[in-house]
Amino acid sequence: MTKARDLMTPGAECVGENETLVDAARKMRDLDVGALPICGEDNRLKGMVTDRDIVVRCIAEGGDPATATAGQFGQGKPVTIGADDSIEEALKTMTEHQVRRLPVIDGHDLVGMLAQADIARSMPEHATGDTVQDISQP
Repeated sequence: MTKARDLMTPGAECVGENETLVDAARKMRDLDVGALPICGEDNRLKGMVTDRDIVVRCIAEGGDPATATAGQFGQGKPVTIGADDSIEEALKTMTEHQVRRLPVIDGHDLVGMLAQADIARSMPEHATGDTVQDISQP
């Protein structure tokens, strides 16, 4: 059985809940990613912030990304997957919550990120389209 830890990108970096959205955007640029987990002072996962959050929810609403913090934009309880959970469970979670990226946790520690693309690359070509469609339904 393939597990989340087998396909995830290890060593995911967090943006601190008190770091600004400018800091988050720079980390995204430097890491070439579109989303970052938000970690609290206690090193626990507090949410996710995306490049879209920065543009649509902050800048387009007249907010200042130099003063707005990542923690202000983490939406609800983060959707995660356990490192030893199956890829089937990860797909079910992605589909149920309509997310394309899942922080992978081991206990309370963030150990990686699992993206829709990671799973799609591991699947037979004929199944990839169905998987992407299931996760991306409106």
